[in-house]
Amino acid sequence: MKGPLTAALLALLSCICSAQDTGSSPPGISTPASQAKKPNIVFLFSDDAGYADFGFQGSEEMKTPNLDKLAQQGVKFSQAYVTDPTCGPSRAGLMTGRYQQRFGFEENNVPGYMSKNSAADGSEMGVPVEEKTIADYLREQGYASAAYGKWHLGGADKFHPLQRGFDEFYGFRGGARSYFAYDNNAPSALELMERNFGNYSEPEGYLTDALASEAIDFIERKNAEGKPFFVFLSFNAPHTPMEATPEDLAQFPNLTGNRKTVAAMTYALDRAAGRVLDTLRKLGIEQNTLVVYTNDNGGPSDRNASVNLPLSGTKSNHLEGGVRVPFLMKWPGHLKAGTTYSHPVSTLDLLPTFFAAAGGKTEALSNTDGVNLLPYVQGVNESAPHEFLYWKKDTRAAIRAGDWKLIRFPDRPAELYHIGDDEREMVNLADENPTLVRQLFKKLFAWESTLERPRWLLQRKFENYDINRMDHYWPKPSDTQHQHEELLLRPVTGH
Repeated sequence: MKGPLTAALLALLSCICSAQDTGSSPPGISTPASQAKKPNIVFLFSDDAGYADFGFQGSEEMKTPNLDKLAQQGVKFSQAYVTDPTCGPSRAGLMTGRYQQRFGFEENNVPGYMSKNSAADGSEMGVPVEEKTIADYLREQGYASAAYGKWHLGGADKFHPLQRGFDEFYGFRGGARSYFAYDNNAPSALELMERNFGNYSEPEGYLTDALASEAIDFIERKNAEGKPFFVFLSFNAPHTPMEATPEDLAQFPNLTGNRKTVAAMTYALDRAAGRVLDTLRKLGIEQNTLVVYTNDNGGPSDRNASVNLPLSGTKSNHLEGGVRVPFLMKWPGHLKAGTTYSHPVSTLDLLPTFFAAAGGKTEALSNTDGVNLLPYVQGVNESAPHEFLYWKKDTRAAIRAGDWKLIRFPDRPAELYHIGDDEREMVNLADENPTLVRQLFKKLFAWESTLERPRWLLQRKFENYDINRMDHYWPKPSDTQHQHEELLLRPVTGH
């Protein structure tokens, strides 16, 4: 049986459970980036993809040869997390390198769905203008930056990408839209495609392909100018609506319904990513480009037929299937190809990693919560990048400490899982570890005490929907009794 936490880790928790997190980053390592030519940075970002829906994640249904190749040429992170299981908050944390709850962006910002008593609605919901973004930091390092695709960090003009450090933009300000051009009938202005500021222009052809073309054009122009660049290619694929081209659907004759469509949409996503990666190679700048691919949250299996196996859960909840995502990183000459990094990391780490790669001193990032991943992945620092990771939405919350994970619910007692043995979170070990449960509760509350109140909240009914959605994907207790008994008989592993 798993007993209480080991004495060392329990002592650590006891010492810090009442302390506030400083959010400081460890010093970066000295890399050639600070002496040689600054690397270009290409960030490929998908929307609502399933954890298992890629060849490099083991899928035999999906066709993702370009991202599979990226995985072979770079580092695959087996335990990568987002800061929230929904689009807007996840992006807010990623873009600032700070837990988004620190500035009140705790809930998804979806106009028309917010509580009547919420502090703000409509386009005024966004990342506060006082917060610095990845593009702001990279501009200080001499980078040209462009954002393409989904923004979802605020619809008002003050939140526009060109006001947040980016030099160019072609995309839409909201959270979802059609993959085909609107004919003067967009549901809202937030769904219109906008070139830079206020120049609305719908795409020609399928949007996923159009976004890749825009990114390629920017890369070619900046390379000709000899200026380092940062590309944030924020695909809306495979988020709903479920729309694919006939040609892409034909690639999956053995699939049906939304599963066929999501496979076709993911195939287009992979094709678009491949065109961008091929451009880097053709221009001869592949060796001097840091490339990252990841996704914004777990797949909403009930909406787009995505698959998060072997994880339980889905988008909108704090089970592993809601917050763990595929994550790849490639930087030739700096990161060993074909390797896997197994310690938990967060999309909070992207900002300090990009900043350090660009030659910035991470000591200047004391206001962020992420860490520079380069020394960890390169083996210079063999410890885990994070002692704790946190998630919070209203009364729901979770904390990960080592291999332990506590989940706090609004409608039942908290549950405790040992992710190292039980990544599907089937065996609740709270009763066997009451002291650890209490310590993690205290640590979680100490972190919450450093946060701001939410600036807005969705209607209450959506919180109930998320709980029901979680229960639907989580196995019933009767299904796991045997697995519970089996796990309790295993020897205790390292914590």
